[in-house]
Amino acid sequence: QVQLVESGGGLVQAGGSLRLSCAASGRTFSSYAMAWFRQAPGKEREFVAAISWRGVSTYNVDSVKGRFTISRDNAKNTMYLQMNSLKPEDTAVYYCAARSGDYIVGSYSYWGQGTQVTVSS
Repeated sequence: QVQLVESGGGLVQAGGSLRLSCAASGRTFSSYAMAWFRQAPGKEREFVAAISWRGVSTYNVDSVKGRFTISRDNAKNTMYLQMNSLKPEDTAVYYCAARSGDYIVGSYSYWGQGTQVTVSS
């Protein structure tokens, strides 16, 4: 019952930066954790980062630690992914997702349609 729309993708050179946004609307629950996933051509979708409802707990996979920062602004119903020091292997369609409740661990029931990130070498 939540609609998610990603934006901010594009084409950048290796070492550059992008900030992705995910706007949520139509939610029927009072709290929800959110996460970013990505899917590269020919590969399965993989988890990237997650953030709890209050924003206190975050988690990034090892491949993006130190480079990506996940955040959210609940007053604006928006989640962000700041991506720095981008690498060609970061090229993928990036999806935002949400789940009911405070915690980041669990299945994600709501998904956006994705935004393309392409990093050239």
